[in-house]
Amino acid sequence: MASAKFKESSTGGSATVVVGVSSGGMDALTRLVAQLPESFPAPVFVVQHMSADTTGDALVNAMNKHGKLTCTHARDGERFVGGRIYLAPSDHHLMIGKGKMLVTKGARENRSRPAIDPLFRSAAVAYGNRVIGVLLTGYLDDGTAGLTAIKRSGGTCVVQDPKDAAYPDMPQNALNRMKVDYCLPLAEMGTLLSKLVRRKFGKRKPVPKDIAIEAKIAERVLSDLHSVEALGEQVPFNCPGCGGVLWRVEKDKSLRFRCHTGHAFTAPVLLAEQTAKIEETLWVALRMFEERRNLLLNMQTSHGGSSYRSASERARESEVHIKRIRALLKSDNKATDDDVSEQ
Repeated sequence: MASAKFKESSTGGSATVVVGVSSGGMDALTRLVAQLPESFPAPVFVVQHMSADTTGDALVNAMNKHGKLTCTHARDGERFVGGRIYLAPSDHHLMIGKGKMLVTKGARENRSRPAIDPLFRSAAVAYGNRVIGVLLTGYLDDGTAGLTAIKRSGGTCVVQDPKDAAYPDMPQNALNRMKVDYCLPLAEMGTLLSKLVRRKFGKRKPVPKDIAIEAKIAERVLSDLHSVEALGEQVPFNCPGCGGVLWRVEKDKSLRFRCHTGHAFTAPVLLAEQTAKIEETLWVALRMFEERRNLLLNMQTSHGGSSYRSASERARESEVHIKRIRALLKSDNKATDDDVSEQ
């Protein structure tokens, strides 16, 4: 498929709207698009977290049913026009360049593909102060780094009021880490966007170098040690996606990490990934110790003398390890249950 390279556009032209949403997205997006008038002049690009085995057709159909603007799946290399909604396909990142869309199976960011940050960053690089970034309901904090890129490039940041969101984590994390331009309920967002896209835009400010580098890494034009080293210092953590070394992105006020192959993580997402890897490792260890114990017990019944005593002792040692691992797994499950009950 054809590639659309990122280029900084001229200061003229209309606004560009980018929307990021996760859990609770179907309801939030259909309510949002229902508020946009048929005369809405700007293109709207949407990233909804979805699993790789879904098509996204249900969401496209729902937005077409409830809204006045036509919604389609984004296509790689296709030119976009105002007054249309473009949804990122499942298992693909959506990014935008000058007048075209880039749809790619690049490295996951924050465990997601499509992810919100790549779209937001690409828009910030290409359209600067004409970008309006919108972050809606969802878990964890994908989109916060992207909103920060939009803000630093002169764009406008809009966040759903966490009290109004079905899942408040994403908008709340953005509010915790940056100063947004607008925080309001979903019911008021359509009117605001209609006003924002019709503003007059001033002169663009230069795109910060680190944002441009990350946009190129996501696009896969630039993905090597030199480029990621320019973003920050190496840290003693491994990338859960590929096992490579991670670098901390120093220009970001929040803790955020990247590897040179393109994977990116905020600190909460990295912690969640590490926790999942630890649990997986514990389950593998439990299985192996149980198999070892069972083999030793079989050896115990078929052999006598010193070999019987040795097998018996080692089986008891394995049982000790089995009990310890089970205790760790039960403790982890209890901690998870407690965390859920406190939310």
